[in-house]
Amino acid sequence: MSVEIERKFLVRDERWKALGQGVLLRQGYLSSHPDRVVRVRVEGTAATLTIKGRTQGATRGEWEYPIPPEDAQALLDGLCERPIIEKYRYRISHEGMVWEVDEFLGENAGLVVAEVELQSEDQAFARPEWVGEEVTHDARYFNANLLRHPYSRW
Repeated sequence: MSVEIERKFLVRDERWKALGQGVLLRQGYLSSHPDRVVRVRVEGTAATLTIKGRTQGATRGEWEYPIPPEDAQALLDGLCERPIIEKYRYRISHEGMVWEVDEFLGENAGLVVAEVELQSEDQAFARPEWVGEEVTHDARYFNANLLRHPYSRW
């Protein structure tokens, strides 16, 4: 089993935008249940099917598999819960870590979050100046929850 350990933060300002190039991500959920999330994602020309377990702290089980892009598109179009999550993802290096900044579109427009993946929950890391409040443990910011409770309705 793979595990994902990530910390999530709000973004203070737009200084990060000059540091990376965004890639459009479209993702949908076959299951958004907190115990088992099953996600389909298209990022550029690549597609994946990802299964995630319940989050405990900043950690959860994660299994990810490449799938044909045309299969991913069929799943997004026909089987995934609505709405589809769309966002631009920027990958930005900072002091030896890669930060993923997601700028959401559609019903979640205006939301910008930064995530960093860690090797352990207690791993030290340097926060860029544009990183603000931590929201790791706030379930409203989980992508699977943003489809049921979009940011525009908060």
